[in-house]
Amino acid sequence: MAHRPVRPGRRWNGVVLSVGILIVLGVLAALGARWLVQRDAPLPISTPWGPECSAWVGEETVPLEREQARRATTAAAVIAQGDDAPVEAPDTGDIPQEVMDVLVDGPEDDAGPSLTCRSTKNPDLRPEDEEPSGLTPRAERLKESVEEHFAEPSLGGFVPGGYDTGHGEGSAHYEGRALDIFYRPVNEDNRRAGWIMAHWLIAHAPEHDIDVIIFDDRIWSTYFPSLGWRDYEADPDNEILRHLDHVHVDVQAGEEPAGEG
Repeated sequence: MAHRPVRPGRRWNGVVLSVGILIVLGVLAALGARWLVQRDAPLPISTPWGPECSAWVGEETVPLEREQARRATTAAAVIAQGDDAPVEAPDTGDIPQEVMDVLVDGPEDDAGPSLTCRSTKNPDLRPEDEEPSGLTPRAERLKESVEEHFAEPSLGGFVPGGYDTGHGEGSAHYEGRALDIFYRPVNEDNRRAGWIMAHWLIAHAPEHDIDVIIFDDRIWSTYFPSLGWRDYEADPDNEILRHLDHVHVDVQAGEEPAGEG
């Protein structure tokens, strides 16, 4: 049987079409997974295209560039701290006022999240050893930045010499990569303060190589960068495990170069 040759152009068109279909299916799968884990509490997501961040104002999604999100969350932190703020608020004239309002005060009927950003792992990072403080250099830099922008934050999750017990299996605390920022007691005012911190962290995630943020029954990570804040399951009777009284944040571990142990 004779076979007609396929022109190269047709072959490449088929490849492009197949790749396009796979991309669309991947996006739909991601959105479907997010719907499954958050179908009872829709939250903003950051699609794999367009601006890196987005805020929710009522039922409206407002896209933000990363630099806008950094300024908006810093300004929100300054406004919330009032005269105690250790830095001045950056200009937010290009950011809708309703976005600033929800970042400062939280959603109208709940203190939950109202901003998300997508971030991926930095492939150029290398593993770091703990310093005498019990933190790696990356985690130490994150701690210093938190202290620079927030007045007397209640920090924990690390001890000189490092932890070898007291946290869950595989915890980043054991590697000196994690901080806990406490907001006690658990009440609505502290929830709002905790979300201001969580929003600031997610907006600044790339510059601090942040890997995971957990707070108030929600988790964000570079493992699912476009899914935003997902449900975090823990013992419903344990405020600490649910991260109701503290924001947990850890920095990326880094990877050994190929061929090295």
